[in-house]
Amino acid sequence: MDRADLAHWIERYERAWRTAGTASLDQLFTEQATYRSAPFDDPVVGLAAIAEFWEAEREGPDEPFTMAWEPVAVEGGVGVARVEVVYGDPSLGVFRDLWIVTLEGDGRCSAFEEWPFFPGQPLTAAQDG
Repeated sequence: MDRADLAHWIERYERAWRTAGTASLDQLFTEQATYRSAPFDDPVVGLAAIAEFWEAEREGPDEPFTMAWEPVAVEGGVGVARVEVVYGDPSLGVFRDLWIVTLEGDGRCSAFEEWPFFPGQPLTAAQDG
């Protein structure tokens, strides 16, 4: 993987998030891909489970948001990107995330891990209550 491969995958991810349904997920993820929405969450495993997770998490393809990102590192088949997503118009919330993406030779992701950060988020487990 290089930065261009990472860029291409993230662009396809955003396009898929903005598209109704989940039919395009098989172009993004391998059949047994893992999708971890936070570093300590159990991963969602497999295309069917990822599709179910996506449908539960998003409002729909016309959900207003902007997304900007930049690569942080690429090593072997793993890329890391800093991603900022602003939901709503006007803004209802901002997330600044790190995405760790493992791509296979065919350009599909076999492991996705998101480290989401947002204003007011507890900085330690003790602050979380």
